[in-house]
Amino acid sequence: MEQNIDTYRLTNPDEEPSDAILAQLMHEAAEEAARTNEEATAKFFEALRLDAQKIDTQRK
Repeated sequence: MEQNIDTYRLTNPDEEPSDAILAQLMHEAAEEAARTNEEATAKFFEALRLDAQKIDTQRK
């Protein structure tokens, strides 16, 4: 059976992924990491902005 991303099982120790499947898995993992990094960065800066607003309000 020809391997594809939908049928390949990463947990099967008897089956090595093809170069194409490995490249696709790495690409998808990199996309997910970039997306979650962007979300975390946005949340961090939003929290920072809100904290700065609170401090500014307390000073007035």
